[in-house]
Amino acid sequence: MPSPPSGFSLRLASVDDAPIVVAHRRAMFAAMGYRDNAALDAMAAKFLPWVKAKMRAGEYLAWFAVSANGKTAAGAGLWLMDWPAHMLGSSRRGNILNVYTEPDFRRRGLSRWLMQSVLDWCRANQIDLVILHASPEGRALYESLGFRPTNEMRISL
Repeated sequence: MPSPPSGFSLRLASVDDAPIVVAHRRAMFAAMGYRDNAALDAMAAKFLPWVKAKMRAGEYLAWFAVSANGKTAAGAGLWLMDWPAHMLGSSRRGNILNVYTEPDFRRRGLSRWLMQSVLDWCRANQIDLVILHASPEGRALYESLGFRPTNEMRISL
């Protein structure tokens, strides 16, 4: 596991921390430019029961960077997804989401540290394919960790 930035510790979230995960998700989307508060609130209200259920089932894990005074400074989530059998790897994939650092704690290496910790966990648990959706701000970090664009396509219906 990588060394923590000075003054921070790593903590695995529990189901009781789901409201923090939700708050980070909402703040992440707001920081990406989503300004419709009603839509953000609706998303948060729907996400809370989903993430609690996934955490209880062991299908969603979250890591927090915690400051010396106990403040949750940053977080990253991992959704463990069942996947059809494939010739290139295991039938479980990791989907990293909700990577967020509180504004007062940015530019200290917390997101990199959290990402490295999540990837180390994946390696140790035979999760050999990890995906994520990158914001423009996060793309350089993810590329520096080895993530590459894929041929995925989508349509909104």
